[in-house]
Amino acid sequence: MLSYLCLGDNRFTGTVPTSLGYLESLTVLHLHDNQLTIEPKSQEPSFLTSLTSLKSLERLTIHNNPFHGILPDSFGNLSTSLLRFRASNCQLMGRIPEGIGSFTKLKYLILSCNNFNGSIPSTIEGMKELQIFRLDSNRLEGSIPKEICSLRNLGDIRLHNNSLSGSIPACIGNVSRLQRLFLHSNSLNSSIPLSLWSLENLLFLNLSFNSLSTLDNIRALKSLETIDLSWNQISSNIPSTLGAFESLSSINLSRNSFLGPIPESFGNLTTLDFMDLSHNNLSGSIPKSLEALSHLKYLNLSYNELSGEIPSGGPFENFTPESFMKNEALCGKTSLQVPPCSGSRTKHFPYKYVLPAIVALLAICIALLYMVLKKYNGNKVQAQSSAYNLLDGIEHRLFSYQELCKATSNFCEANLIGVGGFGAVYKGILSDGTNVAVKILNLQLEEAFKSFEAECKVLRTVRHRNLVKVISTCSNTELRALVLQYMPNGSLEKWLYCHNYCLNLLQRVSIMLDVAFALDYLHQGQLEPIVHCDLKPSNVLLDEDMVAHVGDFGIAKILVENKTAALTETLGTVGYIAPEYGSEGRVSIKGDIYSYGILLLETFTRKNPRNEIFGEELSLRQWVSASLPHKISEIIDRGLLTAGEDEMSSTQGIFIAIVELGLECSRELPEERSDIKDVVAKLDKIKLQLLRN
Repeated sequence: MLSYLCLGDNRFTGTVPTSLGYLESLTVLHLHDNQLTIEPKSQEPSFLTSLTSLKSLERLTIHNNPFHGILPDSFGNLSTSLLRFRASNCQLMGRIPEGIGSFTKLKYLILSCNNFNGSIPSTIEGMKELQIFRLDSNRLEGSIPKEICSLRNLGDIRLHNNSLSGSIPACIGNVSRLQRLFLHSNSLNSSIPLSLWSLENLLFLNLSFNSLSTLDNIRALKSLETIDLSWNQISSNIPSTLGAFESLSSINLSRNSFLGPIPESFGNLTTLDFMDLSHNNLSGSIPKSLEALSHLKYLNLSYNELSGEIPSGGPFENFTPESFMKNEALCGKTSLQVPPCSGSRTKHFPYKYVLPAIVALLAICIALLYMVLKKYNGNKVQAQSSAYNLLDGIEHRLFSYQELCKATSNFCEANLIGVGGFGAVYKGILSDGTNVAVKILNLQLEEAFKSFEAECKVLRTVRHRNLVKVISTCSNTELRALVLQYMPNGSLEKWLYCHNYCLNLLQRVSIMLDVAFALDYLHQGQLEPIVHCDLKPSNVLLDEDMVAHVGDFGIAKILVENKTAALTETLGTVGYIAPEYGSEGRVSIKGDIYSYGILLLETFTRKNPRNEIFGEELSLRQWVSASLPHKISEIIDRGLLTAGEDEMSSTQGIFIAIVELGLECSRELPEERSDIKDVVAKLDKIKLQLLRN
């Protein structure tokens, strides 16, 4: 009897047959990531009604299908055994059925990115086992029902990007296991409930873009990592107890009406790397205690009423004038574009010490100049070549914010190429007609600044035909942007999974060979090896000739000379990261080799390592390994198996060689993985064989 049916990640179109309702033993049904629709002239996916006869159904995923209908009233009659239901991005509309509360065993409910309207039904109180509750990016109205407080197992609540109003339920503190609470971009008002500060497991809190008015009597949350209360109407003092949030890495209180001083206790936030207190009514001096925040990378205190001397120690050595602008009474270093503090004394210039040092320095400079000129005369051609390369590496056109706005039509949605974890990428057309890609960082995310710094650091030092070329950058208080070479054929991910796109065998081998060339350059072609750390299909981009370019160096690591590994807190993408990277945070070039091996297997099987069929008991690598050597045709992408029997027999050996290479690269122990130069040699040999056939 069939119990598991996975039809996701295909190119199915049309409607879902109601005959699925006859599969009485079915426990898992995956229909996600297709182009399935509802019946003509119908208003609802009728197959859902047919599934009510499946009393053992535990998992149902239909996300990423253009159903464009409503959930039927019979929806609540689905199996009471249902554990997971995901229907995000399905163009569903209408109200969420009241019968949703009958799913007493449901753990995951994900209805994000639809067009649901009306209110959140109070019947949700019936879902006592619910752990993940995501209704974000809909058109929901009304208040957040207090019944949500009875769901004691909730760990993830995402109701952002709706039109919810009223207050946050005062009983929210009852949801004691809550780790993620995202309520931003709504119309919530009133005060922030005191009980919220009793959520000891809370990690991420985002209440921004609402109309919340009061913040006081805060109790320190030891686990909280990020807090975003920006764009509200809070007019109280900043509570000093915020300084006791010992795990806090990001705090954003901007665009409110906070009064009074910046708490001295903020100097205790030693893990903080992002702080935005701009656009408030803060007064007093900047606490010198903030000099102790050694991890602080971004600080914005602009548009306040601060006064006194700007601290100069610790992280303040690296901040720019934009961090302090529009605070008329500040003083300090002239490099910060503020007047010098009036209390500073004029010191006598120590001529008797400095003049001898200057004379000695001049003598050294003259000697060095003589040596350089001598070397230049002896190696004129070589020196000319080096000078040319240096200029070629540092001459970048400068862009203003206005130029980028004009190039992208004010970052129009029609020019949106893609959205990532740290921001969005837009297509732009410069004044000279050049097409570019403009990567805009999300300034609300502290990790975006780390990403920007890492990417700039890498792109300043590398240049290779298989790496995305940086054209310029733009950075100010309102924007962080990278202007990059435009890739008209998009990403490898698009070519693998989107409809109406198809890569043949030679194209896939060529793309993976290009990626290997890029890794060889990053690992072996630098004085200090560069580890990409996030190799995956969406970071492999294709130009007009289908040549692959590796991009997105947002979490790349540069290994110091004679050091083969480093430790990091920044993870890559689950499914692609090497075991030692995920468990120990250990980064090395062998970690990139592992990711490359998974990417190679994915490219030829067209199976994402995070596919629903994979989990703790079965991975993509294990699934592929079990097929060798006699069942290779069962795991290779069907788009590559359309040839006749004669041709298939000649390519089967190629498939086996490619799969074995992917398995060698993704071995569990780093020292057992292939060297990138061996990968290049093997793929180059395969490509030559294909070209001869």
